[in-house]
Amino acid sequence: MLVAGALLLAACGTNKTESGGGTSGAGCDTSKGTLVVGVIAPLSGELSALGLGIQNSADLAVKEANEKCTVKGYKLALDPQDDQKNPQQGAQAATKLSQDPNLVGVVGTLNSSVAQSVQPILAQKNIVQVSPANTSDALSKGENAAAPTRQFPTYFRTCTVDSLQGPFAAKFLVEKQGKKKIAIVTDGLTYGEGLAAAFATKAESLGAQVVTRQKIGEKDTDFSGVIAAIKPSAPDALYFGGQYPQAGPLSKQLKDAGLNIPVMGGDGIYDDKFISLGGKDGDYATSVGAPTESLDSAKAFVDAYNKAGYQDKFAAYGAFSYDAANAIINSLATTLNGGDWSEAKRADLLASVGKYSGQGATGTISFDEFGDSNNKVLTVYSVNGGKWSPAETGTYSG
Repeated sequence: MLVAGALLLAACGTNKTESGGGTSGAGCDTSKGTLVVGVIAPLSGELSALGLGIQNSADLAVKEANEKCTVKGYKLALDPQDDQKNPQQGAQAATKLSQDPNLVGVVGTLNSSVAQSVQPILAQKNIVQVSPANTSDALSKGENAAAPTRQFPTYFRTCTVDSLQGPFAAKFLVEKQGKKKIAIVTDGLTYGEGLAAAFATKAESLGAQVVTRQKIGEKDTDFSGVIAAIKPSAPDALYFGGQYPQAGPLSKQLKDAGLNIPVMGGDGIYDDKFISLGGKDGDYATSVGAPTESLDSAKAFVDAYNKAGYQDKFAAYGAFSYDAANAIINSLATTLNGGDWSEAKRADLLASVGKYSGQGATGTISFDEFGDSNNKVLTVYSVNGGKWSPAETGTYSG
């Protein structure tokens, strides 16, 4: 596992650093000790390209806050935990972090299925969680879309949700690309199923036909069986609900089998590794937000990230992770206002995060009554010349 920079971990039972204080940045007073920002993400394994971008971007936010003396009297430290995109590992990571009285909040998770196991553990101790990447609506509003109910008051996110991302993709594929016979394949996990369901509903309402629905295992590498099941329906496009480790090889194997049709997916396939694993020109992905490099608001983040020398790209969720960490840190500064931290302050910190509004790398960061981001911007990317290129940016309006 690659970890950028030294990770300063707080002693479990005290707010004091071992040296009794010191300085951070340009003469900052850190005499009150160290407070911890946790990260839960896949830092190893097949989704580590995304997870390390999340970790590094949160690390950058922590380092910048220390340089600016943002939290008066305290130094901040990052404590990253590897969930390996596994819900059980995520639960263990959340349990470990929650035992630290100096933990102020957690950035994560990447996977919605992991979030389901992490949310209740952090909520038990009133620990704020801000995800840069979870897109399953149910995490914030529950399973009944007709009667949404906030699930955990501790849960927030800086990205938008599948109920917007799926229809946004459907409008592009059906209305802009003219695809009318669409096959759907999912990996059976929370994220992929929810995204594909939202896509299918909108695609059918626009007059497209879902000609077949198939499911693969999240560890499958040979898709000959599912391709054989798809071919007789002669689709002119395939929508995949899942992540890039399966989507890339699926795209290649479809083409090799004579089905040279565009594969489209959500933010889970928007990574360069999708292309290196077999994604081809003409494939599409939606992702949350506008292209980071095109945003004036993200220029400082991109420049600082590159200057910091991290070995890994900030990837699809880096800017959202940076904004998530800063929402926690700036809300912490407001909550303490020069005072002392204790676990009893977590309720006040939650209230501060709920009311937070600030300019981030991805735009204005604020949250609605469910903890969801008020930033609803989405982008469709296409693979052209072996690289991702933005094709359309906007908000879903029905």
